[in-house]
Amino acid sequence: MKHLLMIPNNPETWNALPASEIDQIMQAHTSLQKELRASGEFVEAHELGEEAKFVTNNGNGHTVTDGPFLETKEIVAGYYIVDCVDTDRAVEIAGKLGEARLWPIEVRRIDP
Repeated sequence: MKHLLMIPNNPETWNALPASEIDQIMQAHTSLQKELRASGEFVEAHELGEEAKFVTNNGNGHTVTDGPFLETKEIVAGYYIVDCVDTDRAVEIAGKLGEARLWPIEVRRIDP
């Protein structure tokens, strides 16, 4: 059962963290990815850039606007896709992310 784990970030808060805490968070990613690869649960994980585009279509073509906007406090900074036995296991994995100490990690099942 595949799940998407979305990792938020508040750039202002992140930039205020001491380097040692950022290192701990990054080490947690390395450790978690090693664990998930060994168990066969790792599908993919990626960091996302801060810039995004929002696309809408009114039926006559699409419109593109920049985002997220400066007023946005949190952005999606990255994600994992894991393939595990159930949602409880996906939640357990999300709890191992270093960012889970700072922000809630969103866990969603990916429907087949």
